[in-house]
Amino acid sequence: MTRLIATVGGVGLLRPAPGTWGSLVGLALGVVLHMLGGALLLVLATLAVTALGYWAVNVEVGASEDDPSEIVIDEVAGQWVALWPVSVGASLTMVDILSLYPGLITAFLAFRFFDILKPGPVGWADQQHGAFGIMADDVIAGWLAAMIVALFAVLAHLVFV
Repeated sequence: MTRLIATVGGVGLLRPAPGTWGSLVGLALGVVLHMLGGALLLVLATLAVTALGYWAVNVEVGASEDDPSEIVIDEVAGQWVALWPVSVGASLTMVDILSLYPGLITAFLAFRFFDILKPGPVGWADQQHGAFGIMADDVIAGWLAAMIVALFAVLAHLVFV
């Protein structure tokens, strides 16, 4: 069961770039969660998946220094954090989240940018051992991506509205 959770049902076994596949699945699932219950459901699901992911990853790798590429539950959690501004915006304005596709694209690209390059606090978290390091670097990358999404939304509204 922990293997299924950590690999998001085997998505982490896809090649090449399992982290990108995990992020794409996270994006799709995040949009579905928003459609089912708005921003509140997405935030609650993010917290639950982060906790469940920590547990599953801890069982799978223990205190190992390795971050196996097939573990992508961390990408899902981080991608969902990156989606929060889009989900909140869609909920507050009562528009279909898919109509905010520039925000969805920005959330995906910004998250992948921070997850791959690992600047600053993302890199620090990535150097930590075990489940904490595996989960934390992606959640922090998600927070940084969420800030980019929010900044781009403000700039877009200043320019286009």
